[in-house]
Amino acid sequence: MIRAVVFDVFGTLLEITDQRRPFRSLLRHLQEQGRIPRADDVARLMSIRLDLLGAAELFGMTISKDVLNSLESDLQAELASIRVFHDTVSTINQLKDAGYQIGVCSNLALPYGESVLQLLPSPLDAYALSFAVGVVKPESVIYQHVCRSLKCSADEVLFIGDSRRADFEGPLSMGMHARHLCRNQSLSSLDPSTEIESLHEIPHLLEYLKLLA
Repeated sequence: MIRAVVFDVFGTLLEITDQRRPFRSLLRHLQEQGRIPRADDVARLMSIRLDLLGAAELFGMTISKDVLNSLESDLQAELASIRVFHDTVSTINQLKDAGYQIGVCSNLALPYGESVLQLLPSPLDAYALSFAVGVVKPESVIYQHVCRSLKCSADEVLFIGDSRRADFEGPLSMGMHARHLCRNQSLSSLDPSTEIESLHEIPHLLEYLKLLA
């Protein structure tokens, strides 16, 4: 029996309407300065508590004050543009009223954490944010962390998110239930056994899964 629903954050519960990607811009700047990029650069940025200056120092590089100010300006513009999807609050409240625990599990750089906590309905029952946990999805540790926080076994959790690999395949590999959220996609093109188009579908999905249990 499912006891908890865990959500990804960006693309699922919240959206950035003015995307500037300052951390990726930082990595490009460092590459232009001679740093050789690594495949795990983005994962490292999201699994350590650091800001933009700390990110440059992590990679053993320095950046000018002008570059840092420009990146910080982009970051603040992104943070100011974060919006809650229209179906987020009503769905979370409906699930909470029905007795389900609610958690979030997301890959985030540290500066985004405060905005996320301010915008989401609170309090939630579990938070597994990569910069705090120290690993990113789809590593097993972050899924285990959110299940422990909820005091649920994996098969008692339904995971919802917009990343096929991190929010669907990863949770399934851990024994969780999961659905891939495909916003702005026509219902006729969805696979109802694996995909949903709106968070509003979740209560009906839970009733269906309850019948299968």
